Amino acid sequence: MALSLRKKQLDLITRMLHLNQQQPSPDGGGGGEGDEEAYKILVMDGPCISLLSPVLRVGDLRKHGVTLHLNIDKARQQVADAPAVYLVRPTPANADRIAADAAAGLYASFHVNFSTSVPRPVLDRLAAATAASRSAHRVARVADQYLDFVCLEDGLFSLAQPRAYVALNDPAAADSDITSLVEAVALGLFCVVATLGAVPIIRCARGGPAEMVAAALDARLRDHLLAKPNLFTEAASSAASSFQRPVLCLFDRNFELSVGIQHDWSYRPLVHDVLSFKLNKLKLPTEKYDLDDSDPFWVANSWSPFPKVAEEIEAQLAKYKQDVDEVNQRTGGGRDGVEFDGTDLIGNTKHLMNAVNSLPELTERKKMIDKHTNIATALLGHIKERSLDGYYECENDMLVNGTVDRNMLLSLLRGKGTKEDKLRLAVTYLLSFEAPLASELEQVEAALRESEVDMSAFQYVKRIKSLNTQFAAASSTASRSNIVDWAEKLYGQSISAVTAGVKNLLSDGRQLALTRTVEALMEGKPNPEVDNYLLFDPRAPRSGTGGQFRGPFREAIVFMIGGGNYIEYRSLVELGQRSQPSKHVIYGATEILNGVEFIQQLAELGQKAGLGGGGSSNLPPQ
Repeated sequence: MALSLRKKQLDLITRMLHLNQQQPSPDGGGGGEGDEEAYKILVMDGPCISLLSPVLRVGDLRKHGVTLHLNIDKARQQVADAPAVYLVRPTPANADRIAADAAAGLYASFHVNFSTSVPRPVLDRLAAATAASRSAHRVARVADQYLDFVCLEDGLFSLAQPRAYVALNDPAAADSDITSLVEAVALGLFCVVATLGAVPIIRCARGGPAEMVAAALDARLRDHLLAKPNLFTEAASSAASSFQRPVLCLFDRNFELSVGIQHDWSYRPLVHDVLSFKLNKLKLPTEKYDLDDSDPFWVANSWSPFPKVAEEIEAQLAKYKQDVDEVNQRTGGGRDGVEFDGTDLIGNTKHLMNAVNSLPELTERKKMIDKHTNIATALLGHIKERSLDGYYECENDMLVNGTVDRNMLLSLLRGKGTKEDKLRLAVTYLLSFEAPLASELEQVEAALRESEVDMSAFQYVKRIKSLNTQFAAASSTASRSNIVDWAEKLYGQSISAVTAGVKNLLSDGRQLALTRTVEALMEGKPNPEVDNYLLFDPRAPRSGTGGQFRGPFREAIVFMIGGGNYIEYRSLVELGQRSQPSKHVIYGATEILNGVEFIQQLAELGQKAGLGGGGSSNLPPQ
């Protein structure tokens, strides 16, 4: 596919590690000649360490001549004969540290790479400081790399911008704060499309943060395209095979609030929700694991329901034992109850060599089986302790069927589960019905109070649901001149979109409203759901809308402002797989959140609005 985000980001990082020289070989190689392949130091700040972590491991860095990778914020020793590659965000503090390092002569030469476009004041600051210390000659190169996003998979990325949902919906937020965040999101998306080398056609709903980000990105792209050559002309000259542009679909988290809260029963969302899974790395109390496309079991089973995953682990273990027994029998070592360990190898030379050759593969399989057995065991402990299967079943009934078993609902709210589990269930109940029965709603609130759950998030969603009724008539004609007053109007408008069609929310093969909308935008046919969506084409003249291309599109980038999740990612992956001809969809968000993290952001907004109480707060300190 043309939109191979992870590969293109990796290619740019590899070129940077080779001092911005184009690499003819795809892997870059570690056995090159000359000064370029001499060892070098890599210096990064915290955000860029997170950026690099999912795409390159320590062993990969060594292949590219990196012998040390260091944090710019920590004390570092002088390595005067080695060049240093810096990858940092363009901040005044980082510019000062680079200038101080150059003044101290820490490294032989400085190849400075900013993760995104460097503002002129920061560049002037670096130049002035190095000139003052007479160390400017050590700075070999300064480059903008436009890499400021975290690519978790080929079709999944995050801008690593935490708490954007709170910042955008805080009623006390200043206009300048919201404008700064919108510009930061637009800049992050600019990095994504620049890395892909494709100028997208942008679609979004009217009003709210999605339109603001679309307008800011459109303006940034238009300004960049005025320069010749630019990042996109370079990409076009190197890859002229794809003539069609992608569509960039922008959404606000309020478009489909319940998906960010609900429990899920699939392996990958469960691991993300229940265990400490960040940047494709999982931390258990005694082990650390990488979970990415290098793990064939994870690739094959991560979207399967948890019970099927447990069955598959058992099947893989049985197959492993069978293969070990076969090797033992061929080599004459098939004694009952003795696992093959490579020490009891006798027999003819042919069987011996086959057994030796199979050892590495068997060892890797055993490590993989042990890894997923440990993960499944940890998940099972949480499932039993918190009745997560019950939460999933109850929420699924409400979201898919539009029905609720009141006894089951109240039993879960009063029974097992964390306070966040109960709060998520209650908020899902609130979002699943246009007008819940007053008596039932009172019982839900009473059950939450009995369990000492902080009611802030529940009361917050309840309040914005009521605002929906008040603002429904005005929302279509209201002025959007004030960028802060969208909160109440858009909350209501978007929750109405969710609750009005809730019976279809996960039906039709568990297709989300987000996926339906993306599918309609990619088809480009007249559709009442998307006919009023705005269209921005950065390559088109500013005046007039004649000739604007509305589809169909083979490739799409779907971006969720305010936090995304693995449930939406899975739904979009399935959309691409079932389409004929197949479509390619990349999913991204300001951050990838699990249900606990998102409910905490809702609770924080509830507390800022003076709502809630009735229990102890589980919010982390800011």
